[in-house]
Amino acid sequence: MTDANEARVLVHAPIGRDGPATASVLRRAGLDVQVCASIDEVLARADEGVSTLCVAEEGLFGEHLQAMAAWVACQPAWSDVPFVVLTSHLRQPAVEVWRQKMLAALRNVSLLERPVHGITLTSTVQTAVRARARQYEIRALLHARESAAAALEGIVLARTQELEAANDALRKQMKERALVEESLRHAQKMEALGQLTGGVAHDFNNLLMVISGGLQMFDRQPDQARRDRLLGAMRQAVERGAALTRQLLTFSRHQSLQAEPVDLLRQIHGMRDMLDRSLSGDIHVELRLPLSLWPVEVDANELELVILNLAVNARDAMPGGGTIEIRGENVADWAEGDLKGDFVSLSVVDSGTGMTDEVKARVFEPFFTTKDVGKGSGLGLAQAYGFARQSGGDVRIFSEVGQGTEVRLLLPRCLKPLVTQVSMDTAAVAAAGTDAHVLLVEDDDEVAALVSDMLTQLGFGSTRVASPAAALGALADGRQIDVVFSDIMMPGGMSGLMLARELRTRRSDLPIVLTTGYMGQEARAAETQGIPVLAKPYRADDLSAVLHAALAQGRGDTL
Repeated sequence: MTDANEARVLVHAPIGRDGPATASVLRRAGLDVQVCASIDEVLARADEGVSTLCVAEEGLFGEHLQAMAAWVACQPAWSDVPFVVLTSHLRQPAVEVWRQKMLAALRNVSLLERPVHGITLTSTVQTAVRARARQYEIRALLHARESAAAALEGIVLARTQELEAANDALRKQMKERALVEESLRHAQKMEALGQLTGGVAHDFNNLLMVISGGLQMFDRQPDQARRDRLLGAMRQAVERGAALTRQLLTFSRHQSLQAEPVDLLRQIHGMRDMLDRSLSGDIHVELRLPLSLWPVEVDANELELVILNLAVNARDAMPGGGTIEIRGENVADWAEGDLKGDFVSLSVVDSGTGMTDEVKARVFEPFFTTKDVGKGSGLGLAQAYGFARQSGGDVRIFSEVGQGTEVRLLLPRCLKPLVTQVSMDTAAVAAAGTDAHVLLVEDDDEVAALVSDMLTQLGFGSTRVASPAAALGALADGRQIDVVFSDIMMPGGMSGLMLARELRTRRSDLPIVLTTGYMGQEARAAETQGIPVLAKPYRADDLSAVLHAALAQGRGDTL
């Protein structure tokens, strides 16, 4: 259990009113906040106990960063204090170099560029506080395990002559220790989730783009049909965000699955685009699903996540490329163990490296993986097993070294009627005359539809393509394109940055603007090369400004 000091947030911003203002926002969110006047006071109070350090970057300049880095390096093994660092909008090379040095020194850092919205600040700090609370839980678990081990050793030594009593005590202590280790594994899973959340940041920002942009366009759109379409897109984005959240929660805790009748034909075929995006270009997916395949009663979102994880595992087992088959089969009157009745067999089959008997015996253990560090969490097959069992079925695995692997899900047949899906009205959108024509390169259909509407409202004409390769094809057709607006993260092996480089070779006079929901390495590389990058979510005014600036620069105008 943590004491009061270990639950507090320390704030240090030496210039202006950033410190008191930040503290006021966080206190309104119910956090225990203390403002420190100097870095020495921060370090002294942090030694007494701290949940999160919220520091303005100017408070870390010079020797202050060295002092803070030395304190970070002296933390115990279980501790990794989270920092929320408030940065300025400066982007000079020297500042960026210093920030990289600061990130390496402090290790567990979230950056927020000022001015920052109160909700963003509160959410980021609360996330850091929760992560720190899990660290304190791990500390308590480690202490409990050490105490249990010491108690066990004492009992064994004290009762050497009383073998039966000693064995009883040993079994009791082993059970207690297993509970402690299970709790520790759960805490480790939380840490793994913290690393995995960055992987879904792009998808969440795409959803936010649909919602925020749709709200901006709603009041500007007099046509009711277009308003209805905007509302429909925003609702669908909310549903997709909720589905992503449910998938993450399934990893983090034992969440009950929301079972419903599912048409496997429609569900698996509907995943085709997602599978193609998630797998490399040298992997071919074949669907072998008979039209007579029975429906099943499962959580549809969780089923998609299981199939995707199994497909990714199959891809990784075929480093030289190959074919992944997804097979379906009705199995009547199955009777084996506790499984009896009609089932549907759904298999993911690869022709990869296969598994040894030793690996097959452990594949369903959480966090067991044969992949290199950083290339797999070891949760995929364990999650598939948990999904199948909670759905009333089971998992079978068949594999031979050098012959490939088949992972077979057995899911109970559903006799309930399927839920009818209501399709959304997709009224046509009237085109408007423009002075400049934009080639929009965006793989997400909802984002593309919204941005196309934005461009129309802003007076631009637009042509949408879904990949960099299609963009190059459109330009080769001789279409009149004045500026290219492309997402950075794209499927098919060619990113938006690679497209920009190719366009500079082919059409050096053609302006290009990139956009992304994740300001990662490629976004920073684009900015370094002088390519404007618009971060998602953005406003229509931001889009207009960056496109006009790119067009003006392409013409050699002075802004």
